[in-house]
Amino acid sequence: NFSDHGANRLGASALMQGLADGYFVLPYTIGQYLADTGIEDRPNENDPAFDIVQDEVESHIDTLLSIKGKRTPTSFHRELGQIMWDKCGMARNKEGLEDAIRKIPKLRKEFWQNLLVPGKNASLNQSLEHAGRVADFLEFGELMCRDALQREESCGGHFREEHQTPEGEAKRNDSKFSFVSAWQFKGENKPPKLHKEPLTYEDVKMTQRSYK
Repeated sequence: NFSDHGANRLGASALMQGLADGYFVLPYTIGQYLADTGIEDRPNENDPAFDIVQDEVESHIDTLLSIKGKRTPTSFHRELGQIMWDKCGMARNKEGLEDAIRKIPKLRKEFWQNLLVPGKNASLNQSLEHAGRVADFLEFGELMCRDALQREESCGGHFREEHQTPEGEAKRNDSKFSFVSAWQFKGENKPPKLHKEPLTYEDVKMTQRSYK
């Protein structure tokens, strides 16, 4: 669905379809699909790769549980949500996005220093599950702001206040931004790398949409 609804173009559609796929569809479909592929040389659970991944996941979980700070995952989630709502909502601007890009790394740093996750990992622990998701949200939230900042146009659900017509309509820039943004993770505390995948239309000509 990300190919149809980019996070910075039709964000609500991308969110709803992403939640539907991630929470409800994939858990019931991907396992059987992989089992039916018939790949003969697929690795089994004794492959060293399984041990590596298991160790990484267990280390990540142990880190979340061992911080023993004073703030719950919910409190971090709410603060991040407020930043995104204020700075990267339907209408956004350069100043606000740059402010969010400064604030989110500080919030992420505090998350890894002051998080409190009660309970253990030996049984169902919804607080631990929430903490893992918030850790991902902190990474993705910053990336959304970076993507919105570099896209100097208004299009769909991405409305940059600096790029609008005198009548207040969204002002697109197809000559420079007719591409899919694919961001590559380059490591912790390093800026991601943008890869541009051009959009090619053979039978349809792009035109400016009017909401009047």
